[in-house]
Amino acid sequence: MNKKIFRAIMAVAGAVLLASLLVIMASLYGYFGGVQEDQLRDELSLAAVSVEDSGEDYLRQVSSDRFRLTWIAGDGTVLYDTRADGESMENHGDRAEVQQALAQGEGESIRYSSTLLRQTVYCAKRLRDGTVLRISVSRATAGVLALGMFQPILLVLIVALILSALLAGRLSRRIVEPLNSLDLEHPLDSDAYEELSPLLNRINRQNRQITEQVKQLRRRTDEFEQITASMGEGLVLLDNGGRVLSLNPAARKLFAADESCVGQDFLTVDRSREMSEAIRRAMEQGHSEIRSRRGDKTYQFDITRIDSQGDVLGAVILAFDITERESGERLRREFTANVSHELKTPLQGIIGSAELIENGMVKPEDMPRFIGHIRGEAQRMVALIGDIIRLSQLDEGEEMPREDVDLLEVARRATEQLDTTAQARKIAVTVDGQPTAVNGVRQLLYEVIYNLCDNAIKYNVDGGSVRMTVSGDGANACVTVADTGIGIPLEQQARVFERFYRVDKSHSKASGGTGLGLSIVKHAVQYHGGSISLTSRPGEGTTVWVWLPV
Repeated sequence: MNKKIFRAIMAVAGAVLLASLLVIMASLYGYFGGVQEDQLRDELSLAAVSVEDSGEDYLRQVSSDRFRLTWIAGDGTVLYDTRADGESMENHGDRAEVQQALAQGEGESIRYSSTLLRQTVYCAKRLRDGTVLRISVSRATAGVLALGMFQPILLVLIVALILSALLAGRLSRRIVEPLNSLDLEHPLDSDAYEELSPLLNRINRQNRQITEQVKQLRRRTDEFEQITASMGEGLVLLDNGGRVLSLNPAARKLFAADESCVGQDFLTVDRSREMSEAIRRAMEQGHSEIRSRRGDKTYQFDITRIDSQGDVLGAVILAFDITERESGERLRREFTANVSHELKTPLQGIIGSAELIENGMVKPEDMPRFIGHIRGEAQRMVALIGDIIRLSQLDEGEEMPREDVDLLEVARRATEQLDTTAQARKIAVTVDGQPTAVNGVRQLLYEVIYNLCDNAIKYNVDGGSVRMTVSGDGANACVTVADTGIGIPLEQQARVFERFYRVDKSHSKASGGTGLGLSIVKHAVQYHGGSISLTSRPGEGTTVWVWLPV
């Protein structure tokens, strides 16, 4: 502030000084110019009397370096000039001062020479014989005069600026010292400037408001801590940089962390790639969910981005113990062998069609349609039984022969098998990435990729697209399947990998799905020690990520 006040005072002082010099010079120039013109008129009057008495003889005797006399006839012819040959001079009848003198008796004019940078003042007087006597004198312009006085003006400016700087420095310190001594915690106790009273009163009011807001914030913080402390679910608050702001006792127990992790990156609390990826997706997309095994328990992590007026403030992580839900799924897997309700529908269709044929109730022309129906239902049963057997094998965890499998080659083979289905609906299927080898069961890995791509086509829109990407970082391989299909509602995303669960039952039935495809995918991925997750928005599409250890 001291520097700003100093500069302001110096600027004002400099401006006032320059303006004063300009006004003084202008006033002096005008004053001395007027004096010069008065003297010129007096000289002209004296010379006019002498010329009327002595004529040209007087003019020849005149020798002055200050002024010039010119005797002009009534027709403008120059009769005599004290500094030039009058006969060689041009006619002066068009000169303004001459015309004015002939008409009014006296005339004046001032003409400027751009080459000489000087002004010439002319005064003319008509004599008794009708001739005109003109006197002229040159004087410097204001600019030339200023240049001639440059050194004294510069000296004055330097002295004035030095004095201004000394005074400005002292004055700025005297102004700032009371301001620096203000006690903003108790502004009304300060005795600086009376002019600051409104500002100090406002600061005092704001201090009271801030104090009250801080008290309210502390109360709310205490309430929040009490509520979160009593929660059975883990709660972690992150800022927009992924640093821990707060975590409740349940979260500290879950992640085996303490208060020292507050202010540190969440990676210091949990180093799993799956969690890091989920946090990144939540920051980008607004929400993500993952399931993770912690010891002998299974947790679901709901990660939600916190926004305020378009700015990302951070994220909140909620950890739910879903061990019982997982246990229920295991119980459900135990009943996989007993799926009579899934087998009953195609069997009833087959029996019904067979009875109609047996009883002769089918017209010969309708026979192919009924036989086709029987074949379709039988194929559906075969597919269902095959899926159940595959799931049973995975549940039992029986060892299968492993080999190095190139996921990029498997992805291309799967898309080739589905090319006809995709072309029928004009769906563009692309595969890109890099060759990435995984040690696993080739058939299972093929089924994983095939089912994901098949689902992406089945639940897509006509003319949509499916993009499959294979990548790896040396430790893990990643297969990404992204479609532009119908999407999955948020409340159903956690259940899509359950057995026989269908998001759109009518669509699944029409497409011939058994409801076990994604369940097989999930268990096959788990069999290889990998993980799977998805994000989806209704009407926008679904993206599925599969991570497999290399």
